[in-house]
Amino acid sequence: MSDSLDALERRIAELRAEVRRAVKAKENSLARSLRGDLRRAEQAWDAAITSEAPEPPHEPETSLVPIREQVHQALAMLGVPTAAKLIVAVNDAFFSRELRGSQLTSLRRDEERSFRGDPYARPYYLCAALTDRLSPARGLFADSTWPPESRVLGPLSPRVDFLVSAMRVAEHLTRLAEPPAGAVRLLSRMAQNIPGAVEGFAPADPATAIRAAQAELEVHLATDSAQRAEVAARAMRQLPDVERLFGATAMNTLRGAC
Repeated sequence: MSDSLDALERRIAELRAEVRRAVKAKENSLARSLRGDLRRAEQAWDAAITSEAPEPPHEPETSLVPIREQVHQALAMLGVPTAAKLIVAVNDAFFSRELRGSQLTSLRRDEERSFRGDPYARPYYLCAALTDRLSPARGLFADSTWPPESRVLGPLSPRVDFLVSAMRVAEHLTRLAEPPAGAVRLLSRMAQNIPGAVEGFAPADPATAIRAAQAELEVHLATDSAQRAEVAARAMRQLPDVERLFGATAMNTLRGAC
């Protein structure tokens, strides 16, 4: 394409010089003919330079779904307390919507403010997962409609929740006729951290990943469930409604333990 552009530019320069000579010599018919040739050459140059220009970078379409609803959909799919980074990854892989971690920074504070102002006015709240000290777990989102045992954490819970998340991602993939490439990559990355879930760095097979995650989950699940039940019972006994969803302050936690 560059060669044809160079040739067109030389031709345009020659035609301009010939038009000047014809006008100077008062050869009006020749000048009109040369101007026609010049216009056609300039149009050809415009078309050539336009086709050579790189495509503008694709900008993801701004989703019409509110950020709050996007987070809720990701949580509904995974079913366990989830970090913002994984919420963003799931949203991108399965729903092809633009969501940035920075957009989630103040979301939980906004949810708590809304709950304090008008408790239970919304059908759900994006709340905190609670640690065994009944304080909010840093960076984890949960769904207020989940049972208390699903919104608290014990020592084994991070691993259990990771395995459950991987299984949910794999199960969702098996229901899709044409799984998105990004979703396959997400499962493959998760499967790298589950023994027997994937061979090397090959794309993960959903069924294999589910079996491997389930096998490890059976080792931890009973103990984790018992630990979570104990934390949930303490939260229900010691905390008012707002703190059951968004966590207790350090002083309130210490007071409740006394």
